[in-house]
Amino acid sequence: MTDSSLNPADKMQLIIVTGRSGSGKTIALRVLEDLGYYCVDNLPITLLPTLVHAVIEQYNKVAVSVDVRNMPIEASELTDSLEFLPDQIKPEILYIDSSEAVLLRRFAETRRLHPLSKNELPLSDALQAELALLEPLAERATWRIDSSDLSVHQLSEQVAERALGKSASRLIVVFQSFGYKYGLPSDLDYAFDARILPNPHWEPSLKALLGTDPAVQHFFQQQPLMTKFIHQVENFLATWLPYFQRSNRSYLTIGIGCTGGQHRSVYIAEQLAERFQGQPFKVQVKHREAPRHRPISPL
Repeated sequence: MTDSSLNPADKMQLIIVTGRSGSGKTIALRVLEDLGYYCVDNLPITLLPTLVHAVIEQYNKVAVSVDVRNMPIEASELTDSLEFLPDQIKPEILYIDSSEAVLLRRFAETRRLHPLSKNELPLSDALQAELALLEPLAERATWRIDSSDLSVHQLSEQVAERALGKSASRLIVVFQSFGYKYGLPSDLDYAFDARILPNPHWEPSLKALLGTDPAVQHFFQQQPLMTKFIHQVENFLATWLPYFQRSNRSYLTIGIGCTGGQHRSVYIAEQLAERFQGQPFKVQVKHREAPRHRPISPL
């Protein structure tokens, strides 16, 4: 797996994959290995500087997974491990998690033993304890992925998108619609609340439609508040997205939320994605609540 074209002056890309058991760390590491990363599974975090110094001349892309079994007892040991890395290496930390209900179901289906269950903790208590133990890494996370509603393919796709965006030094901007009634997505960098805007839900002829339907779009085009909302969010993002691009970020998720994620948020996400097409960064649009309604056509 040695990269013979590696320039010693190149900076190593280092990704630390972590998260609760059952969330998808193994899948993420497999994707990174397929993308050419030198991967190490379940590395004690205190050995990270040793590993990096050992392979820095051979590999320019390294990924390690860290789980609760390999976390140091003292938070200061984690800080020391990250500070002992070579100065030019700035690790990206990918934190993957799922809702507790989904994790409980996954463990029940696979009949796996949770790493902390050896202490005879009930599974729900083990998941909570794991969450607390991983918090020092979670709070340093560069990217977060909530895999609760993702298939294996969708999770793999998200990991690949983010890693490739990092490799290409190209920011991927995702406009994601969602419904507040179903909870705030955990992987958002920004969230804009559209619930104050006129709602087609109260128009009988529009209630069953989506924000991508022409009749709903026509409704919104007649609403000055909607026009003002989109214009001001667009101006905000136009000001700050270049700074995210220059800061070497690889992924930025911008959430637009309304009550059910059917009309307002969908329309705004589509409009913003359209307005930012053609920029130096890559633009994507996703509608989290699409499975709750009928399929939404891609932009």
